[in-house]
Amino acid sequence: MGVRISHRSVLEAAWLCCLLAVQLHSCPDTCSKCSDPETNQCEECRAGWTLHNHTCVDIDECGTEMSNCSPNSYCFNTEGSFECRDCAPACVGCMGGGPARCRKCASGYRLTDSKCLDVDECSDRVLACHGLDELCINTAGSYRCDCAEGFIRKETVCVKKERPSDQEKGLFEDLQDDEVEVLQQMLFGVVLCALATLAAKGDLVYTSVFMGAVAAMAGYWLSDRGDRLLDSFLKGR
Repeated sequence: MGVRISHRSVLEAAWLCCLLAVQLHSCPDTCSKCSDPETNQCEECRAGWTLHNHTCVDIDECGTEMSNCSPNSYCFNTEGSFECRDCAPACVGCMGGGPARCRKCASGYRLTDSKCLDVDECSDRVLACHGLDELCINTAGSYRCDCAEGFIRKETVCVKKERPSDQEKGLFEDLQDDEVEVLQQMLFGVVLCALATLAAKGDLVYTSVFMGAVAAMAGYWLSDRGDRLLDSFLKGR
């Protein structure tokens, strides 16, 4: 019985052989031209690489004059190229990343232990904020003056906030609890006097109301006095 091979299997095998041949005889990624397939040595390198003993070696553009970064940035070497990265905020010109690689410290920073560190203007002897109701808040490289709690800034000065209760106070808003109680008793007394006057004229309805009010007031007074006596007795123990 003969062996049957499909056309699809033949095409897949041919394609796999082609891929293997390309991989075996292709140049490295860094190489633009290789020698014969047997030695497979590089003869020319791609941009950013240099040829050394038939091998492509990365060029450090930061160590040559090839990089062209702005004054407030530094060169960072990458494989086959380079990047220009910003200096730290503490620096005016730098030779690398971080506050320890500054050429000069920026305003608001001071050279301390070979690093450009933030100056705490709020802790200096010179008063940073001149207003009496201002607070000094240190920030990176600077500071700001905020109004103290309970104050708001109007133009260049801090003024005290006006609470709604200070602007429009009601008639009885400032009264204490004991003052409210006295007013309640006074009002109750006025009502009792009015009822007593009407009851004196012989009206049975007002007389009944008057007697009920007197009984209610007496009961309230006795119960309140009783509660106070009980509280004082318990506290005394």
